[in-house]
Amino acid sequence: MPEISKSRETPYLNPAVLVPVPQSAGGARPHRPDDSALIREAQQGNTAAFEELVRQYDRAVLRLAVHLTGSQEDGQDIYQEAFLRAYINLARFRFECSFYTWIYRIVTNLCLDHLRKKHSRGRDLAATVSPDGDPQENMLDRMPDRSPAASPERSFAGRELRQSIIRALAQLSPRERMVFELKHYHGMRLRTVAGMLNTTEGTIKNTLFRATHKLRLRLAEVR
Repeated sequence: MPEISKSRETPYLNPAVLVPVPQSAGGARPHRPDDSALIREAQQGNTAAFEELVRQYDRAVLRLAVHLTGSQEDGQDIYQEAFLRAYINLARFRFECSFYTWIYRIVTNLCLDHLRKKHSRGRDLAATVSPDGDPQENMLDRMPDRSPAASPERSFAGRELRQSIIRALAQLSPRERMVFELKHYHGMRLRTVAGMLNTTEGTIKNTLFRATHKLRLRLAEVR
């Protein structure tokens, strides 16, 4: 197994050995080779095959980790940990799900543990991040409203509503928030979310219902 630095000052794995560091947290590549063939080669010790697997999902994994943690630094750490765990446990991969589901399951569970620790310490979970790594609230505030009905009063009300939504999301449990964001911000199907969180689709539906109900109650208070 390649030697890997765990230093906080060097949050990335050695790109020449194991994980190529994505240049940005942009969209995933549209073309993907046969994951099954790459996995089998990687299980036989072909490091280049594992590097190719990483290249197919690195940006999507980093984007998801940064978004769910609300922190570029924490997201990068979880990104690294997710692929490290995938590398260590690849020999036990049994092709019962896709590599996509498997690596997303790893990263979502790491993010869930991270959020639970922050939640238990009473830290602020309100700051969410857009897929390109910019804070959503700042990014939205920078977008000018050029509609005919735009006015300083209306813009202020819009900013207040966005802040209310962010605060309402922070009141959800880590699992409720994760399910809600995976479904509505990342557009994932509930069946896919269930596979990532290793539970049933029915359980995810119930979690999403609770999250939506709580958000509606919170937002009703600010109207």
